[in-house]
Amino acid sequence: MPDRIAVRGISAHAHHGVYDWERERGQTFRVDAVLEVDTAPAAASDDLAKTVNYAELAQRLHAVLTGDPVDLLETLAQRLAEVCLADPLVDAVEITVHKPQAELGVPFDDVEVSIRRTQDPGSGPTSE
Repeated sequence: MPDRIAVRGISAHAHHGVYDWERERGQTFRVDAVLEVDTAPAAASDDLAKTVNYAELAQRLHAVLTGDPVDLLETLAQRLAEVCLADPLVDAVEITVHKPQAELGVPFDDVEVSIRRTQDPGSGPTSE
């Protein structure tokens, strides 16, 4: 099993969604990112430069979350995955986007979309 670094529960008020009211009022979204990273070089050297700085990553993910609105959670998840995979130390990432205030017309706890993407040395991130 690969080493993993997880950042969970990054939250922000954002304006994603297909309905006009979602774009106007906005709502809370949360993001979880689980990165697959070889942590052995960082552990051996105790050197932050040899691993993912999760504070910087959280800032970049938050910027995407609060950035340009998209219609679909799938699109948002893909953009977030691309941010993670921009770091060459990240071999793969699982992104989960939560939309707990979605309008479903029935009681519920959460709506979430999860994707997993891996590095493809030839052409960038790939779907799995």
